[in-house]
Amino acid sequence: MELTVVMPCLNEAETVEVCVRKALACMAEHGIEGEVLIADNGSTDGSQQLARDAGARVVHVDEKGYGNALMGGIRAARGKYVIMGDADDSYDFTSLLPFVEQLRDGADLVMGNRFKGGISPGAMPPLHRYLGNPVLSFIGRLFFPSAIGDFHCGLRGFRRDSILRLQLQTGGMEFASEMVVRSTLSGLDVREVPTTLSPDGRSRPPHLRSWRDGWRHLRFLLLYSPKWLFFYPGVLMMLLGLVAGTALTFGPVEIGELAFDVDTLVGSSALVVIGFQAALFAVFTKVYAAEEGFLPESPRIRKLIDVVSLEKGLVVGGLLALAGLVGLVMSLVHWQVRSFGELDPRESLRIVVPSATALIMSFQTIFASLFVSILGIRRTRESSIDVAAKAAEEAAEAVSLENSKH
Repeated sequence: MELTVVMPCLNEAETVEVCVRKALACMAEHGIEGEVLIADNGSTDGSQQLARDAGARVVHVDEKGYGNALMGGIRAARGKYVIMGDADDSYDFTSLLPFVEQLRDGADLVMGNRFKGGISPGAMPPLHRYLGNPVLSFIGRLFFPSAIGDFHCGLRGFRRDSILRLQLQTGGMEFASEMVVRSTLSGLDVREVPTTLSPDGRSRPPHLRSWRDGWRHLRFLLLYSPKWLFFYPGVLMMLLGLVAGTALTFGPVEIGELAFDVDTLVGSSALVVIGFQAALFAVFTKVYAAEEGFLPESPRIRKLIDVVSLEKGLVVGGLLALAGLVGLVMSLVHWQVRSFGELDPRESLRIVVPSATALIMSFQTIFASLFVSILGIRRTRESSIDVAAKAAEEAAEAVSLENSKH
């Protein structure tokens, strides 16, 4: 079978039948061997029987959520290709041929673009059309090497085996973003075709919750991009802290009528420490995600780990600790010169703050080197072939044991 059209369904009695008939008619018109599969997520309004009467196959998905329903349908699909779309009659299931043609041409994922194809009046709330979708799609293109203009279009086609290999994890509305991001990061052939969006045919409100689901999409994009979540902000804070701290170590800095002194020096130190910690978190996240298969391994991170070994990290941490201790000794000498009496904070803090910062960063470096080394310990993973071979051996042993008894 060439194509399965998967529609997630939760109480879509008003529209599911017309969606099924449109998809079947499109496949019949263009000679596409296929089926329509309804992934029902617990409908109580008779949607299942209406879909069957219209010619669809219905599978029940117990685990709640948009992503869970779709993954249940994708696993149950019989087609080489899958086209997914909502069962609310907002997408044009009579125009599936452009998706199929791109898939036949070798594409792994074909996204619809509603902004290029046309959005009918009233089909998309202004908040989604002019803020939510454009902003989240822009962030997706910024964070990941993707040219997709509409990250959240619900009408999309893909090779079933390609998407199953990604082992998508999210169960909610952010499933739409995960599919695009994981496909892009895995180097799949991702393309885009124009599609239309019409007002849905339901009399009830949609399942989508603008702010909640928008936040879930944004959270997903951030969590899958450690460099934007941790690294870039961390490096920026470190640079600001180092520049300001270096200048203030030698004396007050005046800019116009503003005077910056040791209080700003303390803040600069905090920026350096926080920024350094954020950059380390980016490395931790990338290493862990690569080891667990959430993200593809980064050649830059792997090279960094190979170059900056545990031993080198310990040496760098030791040197920073030495610098900090030297600074603290200098502060004691400064105190001794004043006969261990009262000190002027404007002088003493210029020695103590950089020294304390170096000590803090020394321990961060040492602990980070140890932690990255732990994360880098590779576990032995059995492949599917190994598992199958082991199962065959156990079955053969069981049969042999049974025969020996007789």
